Amino acid sequence: MRAARAQAKQRGEQVREKREAKRHGLRSGARSDGRDPVPLGAALNRLLTERGWESSAAVGGVMGRWPQIVGPDIAAHCHPSSYDEAAAVLTVQCDSTAWATQLRWLARQLVARLNHELGHGTVKTIKVLGPAAPARGYGRLRAPGSKGPGDTWG
Repeated sequence: MRAARAQAKQRGEQVREKREAKRHGLRSGARSDGRDPVPLGAALNRLLTERGWESSAAVGGVMGRWPQIVGPDIAAHCHPSSYDEAAAVLTVQCDSTAWATQLRWLARQLVARLNHELGHGTVKTIKVLGPAAPARGYGRLRAPGSKGPGDTWG
């Protein structure tokens, strides 16, 4: 009989705790707390801040907004290929050596513009790559010391 009373008392306490939780813990009152709904943008910003992903997300945004940042002429011939967060280096691939040279000349201005968009110090240098060289086909006749078509490419 004592065991039955103890179990009943325990069940009664559990029911009372659930009622209290419903009354006090499961609803949001007039004052704001951590359970209130927040806009999606604010929730994403909080997540990025908590995880330390701000610079990665900002650089990812540059990849999508590249034409607006550098202009349509440069964007038609050059595109960002990678970003090294530790060294703060943005690698840009160009479709010709002439555009690679042009982008090297504009690198300082481009770094300043990117840092203005992303925050100071996000990009320190821009590594400009020219076009990928064609596959080297070694023929029967070759000059001694020659590297094949790579001698005149890029």
